[in-house]
Amino acid sequence: MRWKRTMQLLDVHAEGEIGKVAIGGVPKIPGATTAEKLAWLNSDPKGQELRRFLCLEPRGNPIGSVNLLLPATHPEADAAFVILQPDQAHASSGSNSICVTTALLEVGIVEMQEPETIVTLETAAGLVRAKATCRDGRCERVELTMVPSFVHQLDVKLETRWGEISLDLAYGGVFYALVDVEQIGLTIEKHNAAALVAAGMELKAAINAAFPVVHPEIPEVSGVAYVMFRSVDPDGAVRTCTTMWPGRADRSPCGTGNSANLATLYARGKVAKGDVFTSRSIIGSEFRVGLKDITTVGNLPAVVPTISGRGFTFGQQTVALDPFDPLAGGFAMTDVWGPSAGDIPG
Repeated sequence: MRWKRTMQLLDVHAEGEIGKVAIGGVPKIPGATTAEKLAWLNSDPKGQELRRFLCLEPRGNPIGSVNLLLPATHPEADAAFVILQPDQAHASSGSNSICVTTALLEVGIVEMQEPETIVTLETAAGLVRAKATCRDGRCERVELTMVPSFVHQLDVKLETRWGEISLDLAYGGVFYALVDVEQIGLTIEKHNAAALVAAGMELKAAINAAFPVVHPEIPEVSGVAYVMFRSVDPDGAVRTCTTMWPGRADRSPCGTGNSANLATLYARGKVAKGDVFTSRSIIGSEFRVGLKDITTVGNLPAVVPTISGRGFTFGQQTVALDPFDPLAGGFAMTDVWGPSAGDIPG
């Protein structure tokens, strides 16, 4: 074969959200820390080329992420990873952490111990501790202890085409704008996915223009990454829809989004240490969300969330780059990717 580059990807999803894991052929990424590697992937043309190679057509698609497994730089970590999505590389993700943990154990990169294996993951946002329930050679469930999550600002007012709406800005591994969905006249149901995504993309642009946010201790993490719509089901479960650029809905309940939302619930006195509740996605899949501890980030009060869900492997592929391929740089079409496809960075 005349391929210029090959990478091996394990197909994994966590409660419906695809998080492919690059288990072979990952090139060396410059940077002394995972946060520095994240910054390089987002700023260097070669980093953007790698993201486009994996995430855009004809090799990629709008749905899901690709997780780059990297050598750990923290002495406590078993592995490090960065999440690639069509718009940029991202610092942290609950569903992708479940996918990565499942891949590490079921491929044998980390030795599986039954009935329980502890895996420590290094992300650009910090360490994520994964407790995997294992039986008969498979990873049945993963409980994550997420990075400390905090509120940036509650009840921010924003003028929109729906009138004035109120939103919360909070951090759960990346920054979120959290919006009660009834303010835009929709419900979180599958038939509303396109309308929710269109609203989320519009709001994200307006929010980032009006409210710049930067992590107080990790300057590489800045800006609102996602708008997450939320509501409460009749049984008390939190219903979520995280909208993702250039125009799709997270299929999982969203681990970092629920971590950010947990910080807002704690700030409003609605949850206490030790509480656990269900979060349900737009397709009905579920995470269990818990408040493990109280801490601080800089001078801000913060919570330590837990997120519990299931990951499933469903295939494996080798992705290759033909040096003569005129479409090597990748492309996106508005018929599949939505109207934002023409603005894909890099």
